[in-house]
Amino acid sequence: MPNLVVKPDTTAQKIHDVTPESAGWKYVGFQVYRVQEGESIQAETGDNEACLVLLSGKADIQTSNDSFENLGKRMSVFEKIPPYSVYVPARDRFEVKANTDIELAVCKAPATGKYNARLIGPDDVGTEDRGSGSMSRRVHNILPDSEEAESVLVVEVYTPEGNWSSYPPHKHDTENLPHESYLEETYFHKVDPEEGGFLIHRVYDDPRDLDETMVVNSNDVVMVPKGYHPVAAPAGYQAYYLNVMAGPVRKWKFHNDPDHEWLLK
Repeated sequence: MPNLVVKPDTTAQKIHDVTPESAGWKYVGFQVYRVQEGESIQAETGDNEACLVLLSGKADIQTSNDSFENLGKRMSVFEKIPPYSVYVPARDRFEVKANTDIELAVCKAPATGKYNARLIGPDDVGTEDRGSGSMSRRVHNILPDSEEAESVLVVEVYTPEGNWSSYPPHKHDTENLPHESYLEETYFHKVDPEEGGFLIHRVYDDPRDLDETMVVNSNDVVMVPKGYHPVAAPAGYQAYYLNVMAGPVRKWKFHNDPDHEWLLK
């Protein structure tokens, strides 16, 4: 199994490029680009659908048949405004032109081209507060299983300082619907303030064949091939992460760690 933490390549325009081959799994692909004002990127989707999430900045996005102009409101994810995103089907292409410096996430999973390209604006993003007390966090459902896509699921989460997220620990690594679905997952983390900031991310399974506790910095990606995966934000630092999930069935059904399920009561 590869190292679960992927550090950004800060010298390149594409700072992350997680593929099924590099991750050792089958479904999830994830890229992050930093594009300077006036520059652009182009790519073909091939046998994957893509959800382009404008993490920060303003941009124009074109696909083969559609044009979405003047997208973007937030200049930092920590403004906590739901993002602009564009869904791009398989066997299509996209071009993203940066009207300001931008950071763009490309969230990918296998598809056949069943749906059309579309804009997912801030008003289309479902917002909810999940958990209670020191387990509370704010969730932006960018592309949940209730919205049209073939494989990919996308969500972003804000965790206040001192709180736990993806908690109580849960997993989704077994095909056992309607009780649990199999979904691979990536976490793209950011920490505020970034200087000196860190998070704690643990990934473990029931037999402890996998049991890693990691110190994670801003812009790191954590891969979750299986198991439970809680995140902790230390005092003084608030956390953000963008999740991408995909599996054989596009349904998010999770199983809580029985040792910690009492916290829900």
